[in-house]
Amino acid sequence: MSHQSHYSALESMYLAAPINQEIYHPTIKVSKGEAEIVIPLSEKFHHAGHAVHGSVYFKMLDDAAYFAANSMDTEFFVLTSSFTTYLTRPVKDGIFRAVGKVVSQSRTQFIAESIVYDIREKEVGRGNGIFVRGKLPLVDAMGYDLNL
Repeated sequence: MSHQSHYSALESMYLAAPINQEIYHPTIKVSKGEAEIVIPLSEKFHHAGHAVHGSVYFKMLDDAAYFAANSMDTEFFVLTSSFTTYLTRPVKDGIFRAVGKVVSQSRTQFIAESIVYDIREKEVGRGNGIFVRGKLPLVDAMGYDLNL
């Protein structure tokens, strides 16, 4: 398996997740140790204060860091073990663009960081997490298709 086919299969897996098909409608690009995800924002993501809910920030930050980490493992679905999120600026509309990067790895875990930007490319959130190799083979994950 080539690295590029693994990255494409991860992208397919992300887009196949029901939450992404029904709610977020993202785009994703995965490369070695990195991932970038973009979603269009709308009022359906707002809390009562008319800005994007923190759960959307978390999802973008975790997803970008997660796919950066899983780009480094071609065999198993990795799992988020812990994740810390910092929300630094409220956003009402436009897009979110999250960029994740692996900053450290060992035999059993990956540490990845991510930043989410608004439409003006201002940082609006930041996070970091620890990801561990799970037991589910990637070939058994929804949407992971090496034949793309």
